[in-house]
Amino acid sequence: MTQLPDQRWQLAPSQPDRIPALVAATGLSPLLVQVLLNRGITTPEEAQQHVDPELTTLPAPVDEFPDLAKSVGILQGAIADHDPIVICGDYDADGMTSTALLIRALRHWGAEVTYAIPSRMDEGYGINERIVEDCANAGVGVILTVDNGIAAYDPIHRAVDLGISVIVTDHHDLPPKLPPADAILNPKLLPETSPYRTLAGVGVAYVLAVATGQALGQLGGLTVTLLDLCTLGTIADLAALTGVNRRWVKRGLKTLPQSSLAGLQALMQLAQMDEKRKPMRPDAIGFRLGPRINAVGRIGDPAHVIELLTTDDPAIALTQATECETTNRRRRQLCEQIEQEAVALVETQDLPWRRDRVLVVYKPDWHHGVIGIVASRLVERYGVPVFICTQENPTTIRGSARSIPEFHVAQALDFCDDCLLKHGGHQAAGGFSVNLDQFPTFQRRLSEFAHQHLEPEHLKPCVFVDVEAQLSDITAALYQQIESLQPWGMGVNAPVFWSSEVAIADQRVLKGNHLKLKLAQGETVLDAIAWRWGDYFPLPSPLDVAYTVEENHWQGNTTLQLQLAGLRATPSTAAHPTTPQPTLAALPPPTPRKKAAHFTYKNRPYQCSLANAENELRIRNEQGQVLAVQRGQRTGLLGESREAAKPVDVTKPHFYSLIKTAIAALEAE
Repeated sequence: MTQLPDQRWQLAPSQPDRIPALVAATGLSPLLVQVLLNRGITTPEEAQQHVDPELTTLPAPVDEFPDLAKSVGILQGAIADHDPIVICGDYDADGMTSTALLIRALRHWGAEVTYAIPSRMDEGYGINERIVEDCANAGVGVILTVDNGIAAYDPIHRAVDLGISVIVTDHHDLPPKLPPADAILNPKLLPETSPYRTLAGVGVAYVLAVATGQALGQLGGLTVTLLDLCTLGTIADLAALTGVNRRWVKRGLKTLPQSSLAGLQALMQLAQMDEKRKPMRPDAIGFRLGPRINAVGRIGDPAHVIELLTTDDPAIALTQATECETTNRRRRQLCEQIEQEAVALVETQDLPWRRDRVLVVYKPDWHHGVIGIVASRLVERYGVPVFICTQENPTTIRGSARSIPEFHVAQALDFCDDCLLKHGGHQAAGGFSVNLDQFPTFQRRLSEFAHQHLEPEHLKPCVFVDVEAQLSDITAALYQQIESLQPWGMGVNAPVFWSSEVAIADQRVLKGNHLKLKLAQGETVLDAIAWRWGDYFPLPSPLDVAYTVEENHWQGNTTLQLQLAGLRATPSTAAHPTTPQPTLAALPPPTPRKKAAHFTYKNRPYQCSLANAENELRIRNEQGQVLAVQRGQRTGLLGESREAAKPVDVTKPHFYSLIKTAIAALEAE
């Protein structure tokens, strides 16, 4: 028997009572309105603002960030007095784009500005006392942190003692004790209702740059360039595309293809991106630009990215983009090698992750710059929290963690605090260091925490599904509506539909172990792709399928294609959709002594009855819609009243199975 992916599906609850108002407000398909409801968009006003973020009235940043005016004043003074400014950045895409954004802005205004990014391999994340001492020795007047600093109490205290002004711009969670900086800009200090609450580090840098430019009266010529960098960093950092992020990113995606930044143009050229005629999609950044930038921070020198994003010389830009491309290829090779070795350890050494409810995998020679990426892949593969570790030095192990929704990484690391050297993170991810002799204790404590928060049924990959659709619903018009709601991304993930009793009309394995399929339901046949699922070939038929919708461009043709996210055995035994479906007349007639019944189909309640001398079957759902079908007919009527009802093909698997269940309920009565 063919094995299917070992998954659990989490179906969003239906909210039918809210759908009509949002359909009227937006003109969207009820399927997409249900998706918006699943994303927490529940009122017509919220839906309209989501469709068009420019309708949102934003509060002025200076009214939201208490220290913004003070930060602007410090920078104005440093520019006027020619005080050197050092930007202390970070080595991920968010930190590097933040650094480049403020370098460009401050240089435009005539500031004396340089930057410092700590060594990922030797120093780790964030501003440190070595950087502070170097700044003091160089006569620096202002240190400006980006994407870090909120938890760096000691280095910032040292900087203040040395007479250096410090502005902290960060977006990470607040520590119990804030650093003694002159000014702090962090959206986590704002109310949760603030539209600025979800800003990435680069978004905070953008707020500061725009406010400073406005105060100086010198913002002209900078706005689009700064927005390009803000958009790039926001998406690459996986910031939620809600609040002000949605508004700014939607604008930025329109300008990025024609960006005046020489570095971005060179990077897009090497990534073979042809986005000239339409807004860029977030996944173009997330899968093509972002990884090329992040790779340098993980295993290379961030200076290459800073020069890439700050130069106006196309030749220099191409040189630095080539370095990014080369480094990214090496990063991919490292990831593939480490992933293969990690899977081999799991499979051959029989690591007890099901017993421990957490997977801890360790090999001393792995590159810790990429183990976080591999951890994410192992979570996708096994559906369990993953802590992947490597040797940092002869006495210390360093690791990265990635998780599932039911397991909070930061809380797990806090639980193990007494046996760790240092740690940090949030719900979904984190990092840590542990002495070699404390490693077994750390593993036991992790398992203890996991047993407190996870059940065995949690230990499989979870597919979050939005709404059921028929394959016939997946049309070019629906796809255009999906695209009109870009940007999809973190916080507003792209819709995942599911369809029941779908036949596999054709299937084959492609190079790379991908499955290429034709899926059929009734008369509708659609192409589908299942990445890296060749091991499940051949798939049985029929199946329930979960999927996203995309365009496939091949040899000049554009067609719709489903990208499979989930497969599960269909609970019914419907006939193969490619064969003729029986009509209602083929079903055994119910015994006439009972005229009505209640039943449940796919966890939803229904009522059914026979009318018109038992020639018409009527099925009513909990929303008051009625399916009426005459015996022997292939078409029925569906609606809240006969006058407003629309014809439907009752031979489609969903309706046919529903009718069979109703007749069985009448028989049981």
